[in-house]
Amino acid sequence: MKMSTLHLMPLALVLPACAGHNDASRNQDLTQYVNTLIGTDFTGNTYPGAQMPFGMVQLSPDNGIPGWDRIAGYFYPDSTIAGFSHTHLSGTGAGDLYDISFLPVMLPVRESDAPLGVHSRFSHDDETANAGYYQVRLTDYDINVELTATERCGIQRYTFPKGDGAVILNLAKAMNWDATQDSHISVVDSVTIEGYRFSDGWARDQRLWFRSRFSQPWDSLRIDRTPIIKDGKTIGNGDVAWFYFSTEAGEQISVSTSLSCTGAEGAALNLTTEVPDDNFDKYRENARKTWNSALSKITVDGGDDDKVKFYTALYHSMLAPTIYGDVDGAYRGPDKANHQAEGWTNYGTFSLWDTFRASHPLMTYLQPVRAHDFVKSLVEFGEQNGRLPVWNFQGSETDMMIGYHAVPVIVDAYMKGLIDNDYAEKALDACIATANLDSYRQIGDYKRLGYVPSPGHIEGEENWSLSKTLEYAFDDYCIALMAENMGRKDVADEFYRRSGNYVNVYNPATSFMQPRDSKGDFLDGFNPDDYTEDICESNGWQYFWSVQHDIDGLIDLVGGKDRFKEKLDSMMTYNPSPNDSLPIFSTGMIGQYAHGNEPSHHVVYLYNNVGRPDLTQKYASEIMEQLYNTTPAGLCGNEDCGQMSAWFVFSAMGFYPVNPVNGIYELGTPLFKKMQLHLDNGKIFTVNAPDVSKENIYIRSIKIDGKPYDKTFITHEQIMSGATVDMEMSATPASFPDNE
Repeated sequence: MKMSTLHLMPLALVLPACAGHNDASRNQDLTQYVNTLIGTDFTGNTYPGAQMPFGMVQLSPDNGIPGWDRIAGYFYPDSTIAGFSHTHLSGTGAGDLYDISFLPVMLPVRESDAPLGVHSRFSHDDETANAGYYQVRLTDYDINVELTATERCGIQRYTFPKGDGAVILNLAKAMNWDATQDSHISVVDSVTIEGYRFSDGWARDQRLWFRSRFSQPWDSLRIDRTPIIKDGKTIGNGDVAWFYFSTEAGEQISVSTSLSCTGAEGAALNLTTEVPDDNFDKYRENARKTWNSALSKITVDGGDDDKVKFYTALYHSMLAPTIYGDVDGAYRGPDKANHQAEGWTNYGTFSLWDTFRASHPLMTYLQPVRAHDFVKSLVEFGEQNGRLPVWNFQGSETDMMIGYHAVPVIVDAYMKGLIDNDYAEKALDACIATANLDSYRQIGDYKRLGYVPSPGHIEGEENWSLSKTLEYAFDDYCIALMAENMGRKDVADEFYRRSGNYVNVYNPATSFMQPRDSKGDFLDGFNPDDYTEDICESNGWQYFWSVQHDIDGLIDLVGGKDRFKEKLDSMMTYNPSPNDSLPIFSTGMIGQYAHGNEPSHHVVYLYNNVGRPDLTQKYASEIMEQLYNTTPAGLCGNEDCGQMSAWFVFSAMGFYPVNPVNGIYELGTPLFKKMQLHLDNGKIFTVNAPDVSKENIYIRSIKIDGKPYDKTFITHEQIMSGATVDMEMSATPASFPDNE
């Protein structure tokens, strides 16, 4: 196997940007190009509400109806709003959260049978959605609602008509996988309440405290307390509070709410620290400025439609992971105890099977300080939980998806110099321990046999055996790479050997990766078109390429570059039959390529490895143009906490990390005439393509820093040096032996 070693970059990369960053191109308001309604229709599963970059609070409207389309609480085709809750998941395939839900109303209320309950109709004509701000008019009550946020607080402003109004706080209502276990509301003073909502769902034993402050005293208050019954026993209460106001036309009332995972004291501290006064416009402007600063890490020259796609994608890439801790650093761990982060911020919401591919590598450039804190959050979670997380949020491990993909996130940050050597030892030990946890998810079988055996479809036994083998092999390579760079040769040798286990599931008779039983036999009846229990959310075509760490070895397996190219061509042109019933995650299809799900994301960039970069350029351009748009249905698959958008951001810049940890980025085709990546070391990495257009998608020649360049990749060192890449673009590809 051919392995790549990347030299460490200095820790100075995490230092704040110097004054050289303040060029004129970064002074424009980039939030104007963010449309948070993109992804709220079709399968995107995004929410349109207000959030700060990586904020704990995601204050957004909920339609009030459960279902897969409404996993993020909001589905664009709906016409009802039943509350504005403070927590949401961005583009996942599992429904949870919707905590601390408020709804302003005029009496009498519009109410339907459960699950909808009290609600209002609304129109998209009376709706605004952009970075850090959301607005909608509740048609049935003629109440205008505005939302903004700080990192740990949500701020709502209601503009009422004249009459008898109320604000409802519903802690009892739950949707999708979420279920209230207990809740409580208590009065602090004439404008302040506090309480908690404990729930169980995808996040197990979630505990959330809050404090809310109204901008004026309520006229009267009623709290309804309903027992929650489970298995014939009362386990808690579902509290619903009604705050009554007699309002004049145009009267505005704001509600500021903080969250905490540690207790009532943490919620109180977060509120007084982040929202000390009732000034909605101040916090809205602060959110706009904060988002503009984050978005301006990349500046581009191009058409407005492409800018909307790009900056909305960049926005979506910075919604998760999310802060999970108070302003003083306190946070709740998976061991259910409170811990203290000293000098760093704790984060949760790690959709690692998705985000290790491009989202986390992107953050090493855009948010290097946070990337460091992501690593500490993962390692400390692992220490408190007994193993590194797979998919964790709200202080809970969900065990969703497969692999131990905290490893590549840790290794990528280490290889780029974002972790000091002392902590790196602890991080590597955590990676090794997780990879050797024999009792977890068939790791013991994987180590013993060199692959994960199919359980034979025995009811109750976990499967995805083929996918686990390939995912474990990649993660093992990451461990080996880090160990090699730290001088731990014995560990490196062991895990480099393990990283070759992908070979054990390759069947030369079919030229596909195939599941095997515990005796070593390939399972009968394999068809790469089929979606089976042995392959995670994909078929044999889509998972074949999941050997990101050893593409040269994969090419050798199939018989060389010509055969590998033929297989890529088949992947991109072999269309499903019109009669095929594709699963919900197979969307954004080009042949068997499924851009709507992550295992396909690196595949088009593999043409570079067989001397056909023109085909990488062709397909990358096609995906950017056809599978992303500016409508609510503008994402062809689940956003998955930033990965779908991170693919677009990288690809639009003109390169992509096929192997997320080796510091090599395969060149594709740029979307913009000029792109500048403003780095925290004060340097600017630039890609110039003045003649690029919808037709001129092919790169005819490249210069880097004025010198001719003949490779189909760039390196992390070139990016961090602030290199300038000049690309000559054309409507026709360069000549290759088989396309002349």
